[in-house]
Formats: sequence, C-alpha cells, structure tokens
Amino acid sequence: MDLVGCCKAFVSVTEAGSFTGGAAIARIPQPVASRRIAALEKHLGERLFDRSTRRARLTPFGRDLLPSAQRLVRLAEAMEHDAQRARRRPLRLAVPDTSTTRDLAELEAQARTVEVFLEFRVAGPAERAELVRTQEVRAALVAVPPEDGGWTVPLGLAGEAEPDEAVVHLETLRAGRSARARRRVWMQPEDDVPHVRDRMFRARDAAGLLPAQVEVAGTLTTAAASVIGSADLLLCSADQARELGLAWRPVGGVRLARGYDVAAGLGDDVDRVRTPLRAAIARCLGASVAAD
Repeated sequence: MDLVGCCKAFVSVTEAGSFTGGAAIARIPQPVASRRIAALEKHLGERLFDRSTRRARLTPFGRDLLPSAQRLVRLAEAMEHDAQRARRRPLRLAVPDTSTTRDLAELEAQARTVEVFLEFRVAGPAERAELVRTQEVRAALVAVPPEDGGWTVPLGLAGEAEPDEAVVHLETLRAGRSARARRRVWMQPEDDVPHVRDRMFRARDAAGLLPAQVEVAGTLTTAAASVIGSADLLLCSADQARELGLAWRPVGGVRLARGYDVAAGLGDDVDRVRTPLRAAIARCLGASVAAD
C-alpha cells in the first residue's frame, strides 16, 4: 500500500468535505481517491469517514488520525521539495582551458535541458585528475590516449602564414645556419601529457630537429604570443587555430590527437555527464566522438 498517497487522499477529502472535491485537490480521479481511502481504512482497521451522509464527515477515529496523516503529508512534500533542490545542485566539472566561454555556455545550456546543472572549474590535465581524486570536483574531462577516449581532438600546426602544402612536414623546420632562422613548434600545457608530448618529441627527433625547436609553453596565451608576429608554429586543434586567426594544417607522417573521457568519484556522475551530453561535449572540445 502507498501509505503517503493514501494519506494525501485522506487529507484532501477532509479539506474538501467531499470525495469529488478531495480528488480534485489531490489531482487524482475520484475512484482512485475512494480506493486509496478504503485501502487506508483496511490497513488501519477502522472507518475514517461516516458513509451515511452525503458529505465526507470524519468518524471519531478519523479525527484522531487526521493530525498524523497531515504531518506525514507535510513531511512527504518537504522531502519532494528537498529532492528537487538537491537535483538542481550544481555538478562541478573540471574542464580544459581550451574551450571558449561560448563553448562552455552552450554546454551548460544543453545540460540544463536534461536537468544537469553544471559548474565549471578550468584546470590543466594533471590538475583535473587530481581534483577528482580529492573530490574538489564531482567529475572531470580527463586527458587519455585518443584510442581510449570517448572524444578525440585531432591536432596540427598553425601559424600566421598560409602554408603551400596540405600538411606540414617537420623536416621543413630543420635549423639553418643562423639560430635566428630556427623555427619552433610551441606546445600548450593541455598537450603536456605523455600520449601527445612524447609522440611529438619522437617526431621531432626523427625529423632531425633540435631539442629546443619543440617547446612546451607555460600557458596557451604564451604559446600563441610566441607564434603571432613570427614564423613559429603552434600545436593546436583546428578550432583553436580559427579562434586565434591562424592557418592550420595536419602534421605529415605522425598522428597527433588529444583524447578525453569522463572521470568521477561516483559512477552515476559519469553516466550523468557522458551519456546525455556526449554530443554537446564534443562540440565544446572541438572533438569527434569515438565509436562505441
């Protein structure tokens, strides 16, 4: 028996003075209200209403039980209110600094349509994983090898000059006689992870570049500033290049990509973020969605 539902019908019929009016207050059909009150009477072992009159008049037993029923209904309503408020509590999500304010705003707006209320914490790849571990955030978009991730962001090289070729070959950046003529590739902190950094360093060595020609900048802003007004190149996504007004090309002979997945302290939070927001997160990251 649904004790709370039965008590709601009991209280509503009492307030209205009739089964029809009480059913309307409780927003249930009148036969349902009658069945619930009959079930409650059977459960309690006594009649709650005097059926000999046209109005729903309480029996002495019903009058004695009414205050308890009212308290139970109020508690149930308070619990429903608290549950609704708890569902709207923000889910703090750690995200990369590569997404624009517009990207994050669109992700948050999409999340609201599925009753997920996000609050963002921008952080680097290592910090995002640590924030989940220490429970400072409920979930994070963590960096993983692209083959293991739910989202993949292809990387290439971008610069101010429009390249002549469809791809950029690292061999074309070999150092000349003058140190001033050496072109550098700048990496941003988001790509200072083994599956990007180590692969880039191996490609650098295979192309015969000097170690100093591939460098990790302290911030994305610093990396971009080093490219603007120079012949240097920025390792970045196509979306980042467009935002910065740079010409982007893939890197020849090596596949470079970021991979992302959701990490959370609770499995339910992983599902709340990953499943309904899969496409929205892809748009936010400028990513393709990995096949299931």
